[in-house]
Amino acid sequence: MNVIKTDIPGVLIIEPTVFGDARGFFLETFQDQRYREAGIAETFVQDNHSHSAQGVLRGLHFQRQHPQGKLVYVTQGSVFDVAVDIRKDSPTYGRWVGITLNAGEHKQFYVPPGCAHGFCVVSEYADFHYKCTDYYHPEDEGSIIWNDPDIAIEWPIDNPTLSGKDEQAGRLKDL
Repeated sequence: MNVIKTDIPGVLIIEPTVFGDARGFFLETFQDQRYREAGIAETFVQDNHSHSAQGVLRGLHFQRQHPQGKLVYVTQGSVFDVAVDIRKDSPTYGRWVGITLNAGEHKQFYVPPGCAHGFCVVSEYADFHYKCTDYYHPEDEGSIIWNDPDIAIEWPIDNPTLSGKDEQAGRLKDL
């Protein structure tokens, strides 16, 4: 597997080794020792699967007292995935990294604890999978508005479909 560091410490792009032939393909989506060697030392405790239609934007989400690291990948369709550094002591606080993930390329994106996370669906639909390093605690969740001008994410869509919660999210400066 190939591991690519990004401009935000701990945020990684992972290109797994894919074994393919005329029958299809095989790849490991996670192998503890190999991922630890790549710099992902956290233990994963929960797996999630999201199915969304084109134009849906989920995020930017984080947990305050129980921050989650997330190893994400797409098995159907395509998404634009984003990590925002919200670690107050980080030299990259408030910066974002984005990547297009699609089923055909098999890339993964690691969003470490302390980063907000969000994605938008750019295909007709997408199946989005993520492993989490802590359990989901709904009472602990926070959100940053998707179009916060202080972060200035270059989303590939202008008018996303949002949940009510995401429509009401605050700005980074108000955390």
